[in-house]
Amino acid sequence: MNTELPTEEARTVRDYASEPTRSRFIRFLHGIESTFLITALVVMMLLPVTEIFMRAGFGRGLSGGSIIVQHLVLAVGMIGGAIAARKGRLLSLSTLTTFLTGRWKDLAHTVSHGIATGITVFLCVGSLQFALSSRQLGKIVIYDVPTWIVQLIIPIAFALIAVRLWWQSSHGWKGRLLASSLTVAILLIGFFPPIEPESLVVAGLVVVLIGLILGAPIYVGLGGAALVLFWSEYSPIASLALDHYRLVVNPSLAAIPLFTLAGYILAEGGASKRLIRVFKAVVGSVRGGPALVAVCVCGFFTTFTGASGVTILALGGLLLPVLIAAKIPERDGIGLLTASSSLGILFPPCLPLILYAVVATGAGSHVELGSLFLGGIIPGLLLVGLTAGWGIFRAPRITEVQDKFEPKVAGAALWEAKWELLLPVVALVSLFGGFATPVEAAALTAFYALVIETVVYRDLHLVKDLPRVLGECGLLVGGVLLILGVAMGFTNYLIDAQIPDMAVEWATTHIKSPWVFLLALNAFLILVGCLMDIYSAIIVVVPLIVPVAHAFGINPLHLGIIFLANLELGFLTPPVGMNLFLSSYRFNKSVPTVIRSVMPLLILLAFGVLLITYLPGLSLFLPGLLK
Repeated sequence: MNTELPTEEARTVRDYASEPTRSRFIRFLHGIESTFLITALVVMMLLPVTEIFMRAGFGRGLSGGSIIVQHLVLAVGMIGGAIAARKGRLLSLSTLTTFLTGRWKDLAHTVSHGIATGITVFLCVGSLQFALSSRQLGKIVIYDVPTWIVQLIIPIAFALIAVRLWWQSSHGWKGRLLASSLTVAILLIGFFPPIEPESLVVAGLVVVLIGLILGAPIYVGLGGAALVLFWSEYSPIASLALDHYRLVVNPSLAAIPLFTLAGYILAEGGASKRLIRVFKAVVGSVRGGPALVAVCVCGFFTTFTGASGVTILALGGLLLPVLIAAKIPERDGIGLLTASSSLGILFPPCLPLILYAVVATGAGSHVELGSLFLGGIIPGLLLVGLTAGWGIFRAPRITEVQDKFEPKVAGAALWEAKWELLLPVVALVSLFGGFATPVEAAALTAFYALVIETVVYRDLHLVKDLPRVLGECGLLVGGVLLILGVAMGFTNYLIDAQIPDMAVEWATTHIKSPWVFLLALNAFLILVGCLMDIYSAIIVVVPLIVPVAHAFGINPLHLGIIFLANLELGFLTPPVGMNLFLSSYRFNKSVPTVIRSVMPLLILLAFGVLLITYLPGLSLFLPGLLK
């Protein structure tokens, strides 16, 4: 997942978002937002670390520390989403405006933002109703702080997002008036439907789809669809906010922003250069050594950021010259980097693994996070090996730039990067060593990354650089959690409508063999992966497929690895795989050019996914050793 938009659309959105702020008061509010976000992230990191050391030294942790961290996730998610809206960086899947120009492009932007504003206002109203209803219950979060006070951050953030979407709908007041008209029309029909709501379901969903196609943020599509469906059945829209709140304050979910923070700190420091130097020194002397460097470094970074798009944008400019210097054709190099950017998803402690464990357990399929971490290692290595093998095959047999292996150089590079190479060890030992929960392990990993990049290597300055890094991390986390929150409401509607039960009945009636079911599941998941971002796909699709897979006797852990491997492949699947567009943006190549460069690897990785699907031992061997 990433927060960048491809090519021209990125510049357009930021142009709308970067109009000069005329009011000192507005600048003051922006400063408060950013300070609050940064402070919340720092406290989220430090509290679990303090818990670990207090338990070790005093036999007990902080009273209510975990509850505070859970609700800080809510704060980071909502405020980060509001800041992402302010900067025009809410996550969107549409690429239509890339092909539009002039007035048509401006019109698409205005219409999409008008629709998005109307839907966001409804989400604001529903979350306000939810907070006020919680007030009547009189519940306390901690230290006599009422729960409803904390929950008010949801409608406040949605209100900010709505205002900012409306403002960014156009450069001029004429365009904003058009966006306002669309917003008002949506609100009037929603609050005062001219006919029975159930008769307007199709029309409402079409409006939401139009908004998505024209560039509205992802959360608008999921939240809008859920709103239309609940509204058509006269169900309270406050239930969406309830689902949002329950998901975001889930005890395990805090690991996502914390591991993301560790990845951002590494990416913004000098870790990438040191790791490239290590892999070049170790494997640069063999045929295809630079390809191995690219695959390993990309996999390492995606493992900790959980966002393959971030890997392309952060490392593409560094690694492509390395490949070209090794006389690997540019087209092959672009394909290799595009494919490698999602390879870390199956390795612990990547964020989709954590989210899958949370959602699958909630859907009635208990999946232990530790077992899922172990289960992804061999399949992940298989996909890395296939990608690296292709890179070696495409590399020239003899090159003038080929470096001779020198033990002293390799040793020096390893010694220089030793602290960063120990990062996975810190994460896994703290988790599997039994002295840290998943959230505490994530916090310790982020804290370790912070210390080595600011104190040991001094690549980041605590005052000059760290606030910027924390802000960027919070913005990404906010965009992701905003999607997850509204997606949960949509998922719960599907469950209430008994869609999973219908899917089980249909599948067991029409498909008799588990092998045929797995093949159909692969095709379905690849389609999902190229049409949806991985986080919302986990939230929406996992509760639907878990009962079907159970009916066919598929091991829940194996199902998780199949699911994530297919979605990893979906990033590369034409015509709308997200990494294709990000690679096009990063390397300044047309999308068809990128697709041609990736196609051999896509076929190879599809073969790897089939092996993962039909050889369960690849996923179950390591977890089985612990039983």
